[in-house]
Amino acid sequence: MRRGRVIGRKGFVVDRIEDLSPGELVGEVVAAHYRGDPPQGVPREVLVPDLPTDADLLGEWLSRERGTSVRIRVPQRGDKRALQETVTRNAGEEFMRHRLKRATDHNSRARALNELQQALGLPEAPLRIECFDMSHLQGTDYVGSMVVLEDGLAKKSDYRRFKVRDVPGNDDYAAMEEVLTRRLSAYLEEAALPVAERPGRFAYPPQLLLVDGGLGQLGVAERVVAELGLSGRIPVAALAKRFEEVFVPGRSDPILLPRGSEALYLLQRVRDESHRFAVAYHRQLRSRRMTGSILDGIVGLGPTRRKRLVKEMGGVRAVQRATLAELQELSWLPDAVSEAVYDKAHREL
Repeated sequence: MRRGRVIGRKGFVVDRIEDLSPGELVGEVVAAHYRGDPPQGVPREVLVPDLPTDADLLGEWLSRERGTSVRIRVPQRGDKRALQETVTRNAGEEFMRHRLKRATDHNSRARALNELQQALGLPEAPLRIECFDMSHLQGTDYVGSMVVLEDGLAKKSDYRRFKVRDVPGNDDYAAMEEVLTRRLSAYLEEAALPVAERPGRFAYPPQLLLVDGGLGQLGVAERVVAELGLSGRIPVAALAKRFEEVFVPGRSDPILLPRGSEALYLLQRVRDESHRFAVAYHRQLRSRRMTGSILDGIVGLGPTRRKRLVKEMGGVRAVQRATLAELQELSWLPDAVSEAVYDKAHREL
């Protein structure tokens, strides 16, 4: 912006190479953007969503490049805050278009599957990929997710969620083992039925079974596949978050897919989707449990009122934080019930 007018814009997608804090990432992006000879020069003020970790050092460098003082700041209110929100929204929309373009491009998907086959040494291109992830809160409410890609596209009708039944301690490996065993056992049970009698929920085996994690999670997947007699029939691999390393059986060192490759992008997409699906299910179970324990048994607060209360207040935590006056402002909730909700919720805090 110059004199209140937008005179240029530039967007680019940052490859995720390592885990950076928001401040570290912003610092890297700002430095990369103004390095060299930026077409519009260096402005006197740079607005950012998060303050860079080395903001003072970065500001000194930009000031030298400009020749006068440069300020880096996070706008808090007014027109500049509105401008920051607009830029953030535009960036989000542009990123979604970028992802959709790559996801729907048939040639890109074909290249990704062929690259995966070559890099992982698979017997055929993995037309069906299943990815598994776990989620929990300090060892409670363990859940697992299974997301499916067919021909490189999400097949949401085949997504599955697992509520882990018995995990000794905080054992992620045991939780993963239970989920994989249940999924592959269901496949074997369906495969033993006549085709006309198969329910179809787990009828097809994956041509690549991917787990979120490193060598430990890979070992669990290998063991489950072997114990069920599926070795050689279902290839397994693990994708570690930290450096996006791919681990496969028989190799202690990871496979590093090229940055920006279609194969790596495909694995990242299915891994991120499995994580999102697991976390969403975990939040749902936790919210259901909290609702039952905090708002259960209150005279005058039946299922309909309870559901409306949670929805209008914005969640169970919001109900807990609400003042008595805020609860009494709800015209459809009798004062006696408001007082009972307030008393019960604050006893549970």
